[in-house]
Amino acid sequence: MCYRTRLNAKLEDIEKSFDAYFEEKERYQPSEEINGFAHSSYPVIVDESPGEIQFYSWGLIPFWAKDRKIQKATLNAKVETLDEKPSYRNSVQKRCLVLADGFYEWQWLDPKGKAKQKFVIKPQDQDIFALAGIYSLWNDPETGEELGTYSIVTTEANELMSEIHNTKKRMPIVLREQDRNRWLTNEDYSSFAFPYETNLVASKC
Repeated sequence: MCYRTRLNAKLEDIEKSFDAYFEEKERYQPSEEINGFAHSSYPVIVDESPGEIQFYSWGLIPFWAKDRKIQKATLNAKVETLDEKPSYRNSVQKRCLVLADGFYEWQWLDPKGKAKQKFVIKPQDQDIFALAGIYSLWNDPETGEELGTYSIVTTEANELMSEIHNTKKRMPIVLREQDRNRWLTNEDYSSFAFPYETNLVASKC
């Protein structure tokens, strides 16, 4: 799965990489490690505004949710069951790019996971890249505030990620640069499922 990412690049480099601009530049804070369970605001590009980089909260909240409690269970969405799960099926055609310059995974070194090795993973050919995401706009019934939220879409692990994420054998869909627009324009997502390949490299932390 994918619960921690990295986005430590300069704001100008991110804008150049995606030919998009930050809607609220002052909100961008470079970070070596972003914890999904903090549900903090994170830079994304949504299909309706491909030229803008906005801030959405990690952990998708479907429109029917009464509160934010569901977020802890919706950090990741399996591509194989997107249209089956109640939390996601209304967001299947709401696509976003989750911006990153790395993501983290832990390899279990013993059967119970008491000893682990942390890795940072990224594509060889992209300094700043996009993870496939889906999103939802949710209205907080208490405050009336509209909140943008998202999930990172995962698929079956490729060979490299099977060695690292050696328990659940999953990985986020890391989009090739030429496939970013394909994802945003709602092309059939089955074409992005395993064995969808990206030239990934992993380094021990």
